[in-house]
Amino acid sequence: MKITYFGHSCLYVEQDGKRVIIDPFLSGNPQSGVSPQEIEVDAVLLTHGHDDHFGDTIEIAKRNGCPVVAVFELAMYCAKEGVQAHGMNIGGAYNFDGFRVKFTQAFHGNSYRVGDQYLYAGQPAGILLTMGGTTLYHAGDTSLFSDMKMIGDMNDIAVAALPIGDNFTMGPEDAAVAAQWLNAKRVIPVHYDTFPPIRQDAQRFASMLEERGIVCHVLKSKESVTI
Repeated sequence: MKITYFGHSCLYVEQDGKRVIIDPFLSGNPQSGVSPQEIEVDAVLLTHGHDDHFGDTIEIAKRNGCPVVAVFELAMYCAKEGVQAHGMNIGGAYNFDGFRVKFTQAFHGNSYRVGDQYLYAGQPAGILLTMGGTTLYHAGDTSLFSDMKMIGDMNDIAVAALPIGDNFTMGPEDAAVAAQWLNAKRVIPVHYDTFPPIRQDAQRFASMLEERGIVCHVLKSKESVTI
């Protein structure tokens, strides 16, 4: 599994010719350095509908003719925007062609913006993505919660993408606990440094994980790691 980071919480994941993108906040993201026109994928996966995660979903899905996989309410909004949509919900899993998606709970909000209104978009989620026998856990935007222990016990998580920005999500200290509870072999920190309220020292977080025997990949935008 090859994972490329495009800043904030966006990951591009490839395995055996299949390609998916998670939370494609690109054109409005000062970190990304990538335009949505460059993205070639088989699916767009969403943890929730906030602008800094939903991002360029519709444009990417239309240009690639690929489905958007999201919780039901958010998927139905995408369908109204004229793209293929595969609605799921928390605890549900589905085997797509070449990859498997399972949604977990996350503790956050979930809405999408229409003009100056924010409309309900179902529950926020984390994503367990399995490709070629390797599982990535993208926690989405969430606080620390004790069921991460269960998620870790029930899944062989090769790498976890965990938010460390604090203010809106877990901070570094809670994310370090989450990594332990998940039994994650490797961690990619996400959702930090994009905006002033979520500035963090990712190298300090990496040191916290190393003390716990967990490998941390602090990636700059467009950098990749192969698991």
